[in-house]
Amino acid sequence: MAAEDPSVSGVSGRYATALFELARDEKSVDAVKADLDKFEAMLNESADLKRLVRSPVFSADAQAKALNAVLDKAEITGTSAKFLKVLTANRRLFAVADVIRAFRALVAKFKGEATADVTVAEQLNDKNLDALKTALKSVTGKDVALNVKVDPSIIGGLVVKLGSRMVDSSLRTKLNSIKHAMKEAG
Repeated sequence: MAAEDPSVSGVSGRYATALFELARDEKSVDAVKADLDKFEAMLNESADLKRLVRSPVFSADAQAKALNAVLDKAEITGTSAKFLKVLTANRRLFAVADVIRAFRALVAKFKGEATADVTVAEQLNDKNLDALKTALKSVTGKDVALNVKVDPSIIGGLVVKLGSRMVDSSLRTKLNSIKHAMKEAG
């Protein structure tokens, strides 16, 4: 399966594929995905956890002890916890974000979903998220999972990347286009 999907390759792809196949066999794909989403959210919120994950300075033992404490606090157990501990023991915890991304891609393919990366200037409410999902579903014919990133520098509008297609309706891009048009005219 990993060989068929170009977004799932390398070390992270192999780990993600192994985890996905194990979770599929255990019929726990959704639970593992939820745990990994929770871990990723913690990773994004904590500079200390990022440092622990990425820094080669920490020994495997130190990483394992700290990870156990984090997993206990987050109540991440079962296959997900065992998997994160294996990453730590194999000194591959630095790749956890890529593994989570690859795992999501495998889950989406398994469920017949598409995943869109959406960049917005400010957080969208549930009504707008649902409208965006509906619009993307009408284009793709599949359920669409959204990875939403907030980037105030786009000023307004949104940037949607779905597979190889990208639509940039951000105000920043429109202003830059006007700026370039004015330079050429003047």
